[in-house]
Amino acid sequence: MNAHEIDYRIYGEEMQYVEIELDPQEAVVAEAGSFMMMDADIRMETIFGDGSNQDSGVLGKLFSAGKRLLTGESLFMTAFLNVGHGKKQVSFASPYPGKIIPIDLAEKQGKFICQKDAFLCAAKGVSVGIEFSRKLGRGLFGGEGFIMQKLEGDGMAFVHAGGTMAKKVLGPGEVLKVDTGCIIGFSQEVDYDIEFVGGIKNTVFGGEGLFFATLRGPGTVYIQSLPFSRLAGRIVASIPGGKSKGEGSVLGGLGNLLDGDNRF
Repeated sequence: MNAHEIDYRIYGEEMQYVEIELDPQEAVVAEAGSFMMMDADIRMETIFGDGSNQDSGVLGKLFSAGKRLLTGESLFMTAFLNVGHGKKQVSFASPYPGKIIPIDLAEKQGKFICQKDAFLCAAKGVSVGIEFSRKLGRGLFGGEGFIMQKLEGDGMAFVHAGGTMAKKVLGPGEVLKVDTGCIIGFSQEVDYDIEFVGGIKNTVFGGEGLFFATLRGPGTVYIQSLPFSRLAGRIVASIPGGKSKGEGSVLGGLGNLLDGDNRF
């Protein structure tokens, strides 16, 4: 395997954290802010990019880090390396109520596509990049959100879902229509696009946004019941004078009207 082979255990129900067990010289990489606790013999180091191409030279590292910047993430990630002689543990916590989902990339043919803010941590060697859309609908209406993250490699990765997670296995040609913010991720064989809701009443008075995502099988899709953008929008809307920005959904910066958070 190219990625480090790690063991893990997920604790909790609504506010979960994942404990990763590292053998000597094994490492895991994580987004900034997800660290919870670790044993004394684990060394923490800030790295440029995701650490998957440390032997590719300066240009390779710059390209890897630049791809992360396009998704709105930091140029840097944090690596946690076991420098001791026995097994050691390091834990990472979910950023808001929901579920942590383990993704074995070896079972996903080496690639998984997810929301740009869903990634939590992964075995060192897993590449965290961007998935460009070639379809007109996603390009015109997707905003920054149509640039989704892709996790590549043969190791374990962990993504976070808000609220309750639903896993749908689609057969060939089977279509699932999803609120754009509710997508966690899907396997690489799933075909996805942005579709217009249609109808004057639906568009103006429906309150569900102008577009939704269509996911066509075969493949596996992961759906979340409470996107962070929806949670944040409700909190901001309850503040006197507050205005929701609808950040974090697949539709990105196009605003509340497209995301289904419009108020009339």
